[in-house]
Amino acid sequence: MVLLDALSKMSKLDLVIAHFDHGIRDDSAGDAVFVGELAEKYGLPFEIKREELGKNVSEEKARIRRYKFLREVAEKYDAKLVTAQHSDDAIETIAINLSRGTGWRGLAAMDSDIIRPLINMTKAEIISYAKKNHLSWREDSTNASDNYLRNRLRHKLENLDDDAKRQILALWSEQKKIKKEIDEEVRRLITQGSTIKDDSLGSAQSQNPNDHMVEYNRYFFTHIDEASAAECLRQATWALLTRPQIQKALHAIKTAKPHKIYLAGAGVRLKFTSRNFSVELIK
Repeated sequence: MVLLDALSKMSKLDLVIAHFDHGIRDDSAGDAVFVGELAEKYGLPFEIKREELGKNVSEEKARIRRYKFLREVAEKYDAKLVTAQHSDDAIETIAINLSRGTGWRGLAAMDSDIIRPLINMTKAEIISYAKKNHLSWREDSTNASDNYLRNRLRHKLENLDDDAKRQILALWSEQKKIKKEIDEEVRRLITQGSTIKDDSLGSAQSQNPNDHMVEYNRYFFTHIDEASAAECLRQATWALLTRPQIQKALHAIKTAKPHKIYLAGAGVRLKFTSRNFSVELIK
């Protein structure tokens, strides 16, 4: 509600409200009605979708389905996706990733093409804005449930003082900068280890592996250190593979015989020659 109110006061923006009903809560239909009435009040286009994910759906699946819909709406309107996560959300996400045994990228959480204008505001500041501007909102009834990991961690993180939160957010900001530097270096390295067979079809940095045919040098991947090889293969497979899948794929790169095909997971297929391998997505 705060995000919408703040953006609506910026006259140069064309806004679309998108609402996804997961079908998890019995009262979620009321949220959809509330947001629909709000869209009418602001005179804005309104996109809505409901799925029956059920009460036992995992947080991860709910997130995937939600963002799939939101990105479809953004694509429909040729728009940017803007969400209302705040600084407390960032700390919670880092805590979740740590509890799951994250790699270093998990500490650079929420670093994507999504625009988050409220990310430097605390939840308390957002509530203060809402009250000052006489905004109404609906509370998600599942926020009080300990069935969800985020809620359990949120209750623990409430004991953090403001100084500790500031330190975590500063480290998070630094980690995102490091991630950007690593990604730039990986792109440089992987270009050295690849050959684009048809320059008219794209480049090694295309977002779709099937836009072109790129071959990667097996010697390059087997003779750099394992951590660097994993990062390069992550880039070569468009970040579709998990860390264990990447490790298994690296082993295949070292040992697979010519003309062999390796199914790495997530629809990723590696094809081998004696010297090179190519990456394809199975449709």
